[in-house]
Amino acid sequence: MRLLLQQRPDGREAPRFVQLMLQPDLLGGWTLLRESGQIGGRSQVRREQHLDQAAAVAALEQARDQLIKRGFQLMFAKGEAARP
Repeated sequence: MRLLLQQRPDGREAPRFVQLMLQPDLLGGWTLLRESGQIGGRSQVRREQHLDQAAAVAALEQARDQLIKRGFQLMFAKGEAARP
């Protein structure tokens, strides 16, 4: 599952983005990757480990909902947790 959210810039700044991705790991768990930054600039990647897919999907959906409340718009979605 992959989501790309973008926030409209204020003034001359480049837009900010957040990309959320779910990936299975080798031990049967799931990893939620959060990449954030400005388009064309540096970005930061954070990883969260979850024991099962349901917990990882719940964390992704919660992160998506919080970002939408902060003014981010869903630009691209692939997978089951795509709809807000």
